[in-house]
Amino acid sequence: MLKIFNTFTKKKESFKTILKNKINLYVCGVTVYDLCHIGHGRTFVIFDMIVRYFRSCGFKVNYIRNITDIDDKIISRSIIQNTKIDVFTTSMIKEMHKDFFLLGILPPDQEPRVTDYIDDIIKIIQKLIKSKNAYINHKGDVIFSVNSDHNYGKLSRQSLTLLKSGIRIPSNDMKKNPLDFVLWKISSNKEHSWNSPWGKGRPGWHIECSAITNVFFKNSIDIHGGGSDLIFPHHENERSQSISFNKESKINFWMHTGVVITNNQKMSKSLGNTYLIRDLLKHYDAEVLRYFFLSTHYRHPIHFSKGSLNQAYISLKYLYEALYEILPLCNDEEGMNFELQFYDSINNDFNTPEVFLVFFKIARQINFFKKRNTLKSSKFAFRLISLANRLGFLLQDPEVFLQQKNLLNSSVIKEIEFLIEKRNIARQSKLWKEADNIRKKLASLDVVLKDLSNKTIWRKK
Repeated sequence: MLKIFNTFTKKKESFKTILKNKINLYVCGVTVYDLCHIGHGRTFVIFDMIVRYFRSCGFKVNYIRNITDIDDKIISRSIIQNTKIDVFTTSMIKEMHKDFFLLGILPPDQEPRVTDYIDDIIKIIQKLIKSKNAYINHKGDVIFSVNSDHNYGKLSRQSLTLLKSGIRIPSNDMKKNPLDFVLWKISSNKEHSWNSPWGKGRPGWHIECSAITNVFFKNSIDIHGGGSDLIFPHHENERSQSISFNKESKINFWMHTGVVITNNQKMSKSLGNTYLIRDLLKHYDAEVLRYFFLSTHYRHPIHFSKGSLNQAYISLKYLYEALYEILPLCNDEEGMNFELQFYDSINNDFNTPEVFLVFFKIARQINFFKKRNTLKSSKFAFRLISLANRLGFLLQDPEVFLQQKNLLNSSVIKEIEFLIEKRNIARQSKLWKEADNIRKKLASLDVVLKDLSNKTIWRKK
């Protein structure tokens, strides 16, 4: 029985779907004003792993991940670049898709852009005004009244009194309560505004998710996910809006991923300690990043460093080396106890660090029987691959992963292959000293050789 930690109840609960064998999953997506960093990478790799696992168990998953394509930062960037906002956001979305594809993240079933749902947003705001959950300030902005929702603060476990005590109220404040938030922002800029009953403007950030989930799920969601930094105020505000609009909001589980820590600080662009996904993929295989992201439990903060990525590579290399030159053999017997351990771990709130320990146990069995040249090594290899594939691991040919060709300059690959060919000629001519010198030169390039009966194969050290 799968148990998931529910942010709303602050405890692990048995997972049950609203509809049999179908899972409605919504995850807050990217605000496309810049290139994606490893914080995005971690969150979306985690939910990619979860989606893959659910589907491997036979569930039909309806995975929706929105795109915020209008906000202050996007407007500012488009102005700086002297580019129309829709042209700018379209180009940024393409870059996001490129990064996620290279990272091995499967696309969601649908990826709605906020600007395609302005009419739905306006209809919700109209109803919130009618029900007195929202008001119009003297500037013309539509503001949500948190005092109208006596359950406000329950998701983040904060009282209104405590929240108010930490807020300084400006003298020209346009809100009845400093916690109130914007649903519709009046704007004079034609390109960045839409017609509404309250004048030209654009939606606030929080209302977009309420509108999109209402369109796709009628606010009946099995899992609503996102980064832990979204719990307050974004998800708190979203939940309050949705309940006020629908009189209820059926979200079975709220799931949140931990933040990324770099240099003992939470990763933040304002601190200049972010790392772009595409920059890291120049030096590390995508599966290495995936392993790193899941090597710490998804709810916990993860400490990023180049040393952590190197350790992730070493761990993943151990698994691939176990599978190297092994032909997996389908079986229903060998390793069944490890499969049970796998399910115990993954069903315990997606405990991937424990899952990885199970993978290593299987790899040790492969190595043990490989030395004894028995078919059991092939049977355990099949078990390891079938389990790892369910989470998006060990999808490559071991030789391809171990060579790391995708990270090497084409000229370096040509040099390696030229030196191997030169060494083979030297060996055929029994020029052993020259062959040995070439092997040493290849070793200086971190290349390990293995001579087979008909060829020499190589991999990175």
